[in-house]
Amino acid sequence: MATALRDRLQQQEFASPFQEATLNILVCADFLQRRIETVCEQHGITSAQYNVLRILRGVHPDGHARCDIIARMIQTAPDVTRLIDRLVNSGLVKRTRSMEDGRLSVTIITSKGLSLLSSMQNEVDALDHELKKRMTQADARTLSALCEKVYGE
Repeated sequence: MATALRDRLQQQEFASPFQEATLNILVCADFLQRRIETVCEQHGITSAQYNVLRILRGVHPDGHARCDIIARMIQTAPDVTRLIDRLVNSGLVKRTRSMEDGRLSVTIITSKGLSLLSSMQNEVDALDHELKKRMTQADARTLSALCEKVYGE
């Protein structure tokens, strides 16, 4: 029986295995979030900004409308418009008008944004390597499948 959660929370019993699983997921998510936040802070951005930059890198040289960015974000940010404004002000993204619908604003990652992501890659890869030391590829696939059971439909 795993004891890391029990030791961390200084709790011997849980109301159910589902409560224990929920708490384990929350502690794990916090552990990983703090690690990615540390990398982002060293590069002058937040993890939400990093998430948007990665989304936009995935469709480069095209971009996404704000609603498409929101739909793809890992964690929903409270005000994506202001988040994008900060990225525009720092030169990491730019806004253009959609060719199909001139009323629609499209956000595109700039070369400065691509360069920032590239400069962060070794540190992001180090997080993957840390996980590789803790679990096998089969473990990672099982964990992903179990997580999808929790939030999937």
